[in-house]
Amino acid sequence: MEDGAVGYRGVTACSAVGISYRQLDYWARTTLVVPSVRDASGSGTQRLYSFRDLVVLKVVKRLLDAGVSLQNIRRAIETLRSRGVADLAGITLISDGTTVYECRSPEEVVDLLQGGQGVFGIAIGGAFKEIQGSLSHLPAEPAGEPTPVGTSAEPVAADAGDELAARRARRRAG
Repeated sequence: MEDGAVGYRGVTACSAVGISYRQLDYWARTTLVVPSVRDASGSGTQRLYSFRDLVVLKVVKRLLDAGVSLQNIRRAIETLRSRGVADLAGITLISDGTTVYECRSPEEVVDLLQGGQGVFGIAIGGAFKEIQGSLSHLPAEPAGEPTPVGTSAEPVAADAGDELAARRARRRAG
């Protein structure tokens, strides 16, 4: 079903997300996560949350479980909203337990608590493959005894190159 075509009452949302009704009510009253299907409009009315609302609630709960303070979660979500991110369920957040980062792409991560300060990560696997590729056509020598000055290590380099070429061929073959 289309998001917004159905709604989930507070009790159902709490059960699905794993939070107390008191938390849900507090988060709605303080506009951390406002129900998008129907907000409460007085005594006796029920809030209705969309599926996407439940996803955002679950993210808030996971950040809390990871040790991020509610104050920092609130600041991160406010930063996203101030930048025009209306659909919080469509982004990727990561955390180190203290701060909250928005992962925009594999190369770009933004610290939401430091005013959108960009941070970077290094994918070790990518660096590993890059070095392997660079070394595939460079000479190598055995790690044993040093080669005396004036002697040639060319036969070793050729063997090392052939070994790398053989590994690449095996990898391509599958």
